Amino acid sequence: MAVIRDIYNYLEQIAPSRYKMDFDNVGLLIGDEERNADRVLVALDITGEVAQEAVGWGAGLIISHHPVFFTLKDVTASDPIGRRVMFLIENRCAAICMHTNLDAAYKGVNDALANALCLADTMPLGYFGDDSAGTIGIGRIGSLAHDTPLPEFLRSVKTALNTNGLRYYNAEKPVRRVAVGGGSCGDYLKYAAEKGCDTFVTADIKYDVFLQAKEAGINIIDADHFSTENVIVPVLAADLSKRFPQTQFRISLTHGPTAEFYI
Repeated sequence: MAVIRDIYNYLEQIAPSRYKMDFDNVGLLIGDEERNADRVLVALDITGEVAQEAVGWGAGLIISHHPVFFTLKDVTASDPIGRRVMFLIENRCAAICMHTNLDAAYKGVNDALANALCLADTMPLGYFGDDSAGTIGIGRIGSLAHDTPLPEFLRSVKTALNTNGLRYYNAEKPVRRVAVGGGSCGDYLKYAAEKGCDTFVTADIKYDVFLQAKEAGINIIDADHFSTENVIVPVLAADLSKRFPQTQFRISLTHGPTAEFYI
């Protein structure tokens, strides 16, 4: 049986914490690395429901993409984050969070998103860090096998990401060279334009970014924050199950998209 330290060390190989952005909070954020981990829950976020699910299932560890907290001045029962942290500590359930380091890592969030959309010959959208192989960076650029009408591509995105709606701008261009950015990557539109992309798929797109896409003549698609990032959860759970066969890894059954569309 693995201990939490073993799992954390393996995750550090996949997505080293040095890849994180300056604002971020990643790593073993709650718990004792020497404790056994016979059951591990994997989720995009550690919500109150996810914490309850983990403890109810008997998990000693939750692995999430989004940090359970960023900065805390106090931990009290007067706010939801404090209650969540207290609940996990009281029930001896650890938390490992891999955020922008997993966004940037090779075979991380953005590679999972590119694979889900059937993009080939991928490369980072925005490089950073000390990666000599050129595989580390936020977002990905790749190509479809052939020119695809935007309505057809929209249907494939909606199906592949299992999202309940899309916002988009139609630049009246077929889709072939596509940039993707899991989560809030609207600011990376300029890189997509510079690198000759005809389409950009991301989430949380602001009004002015839609205007910039129109001016740049790029199709842009807002496919929802949860949906563009949750693609990594089954990939991560499957990889960990192979690496640690004596530990049970389960994808959260309670966590899903929060936003809904009224059409």
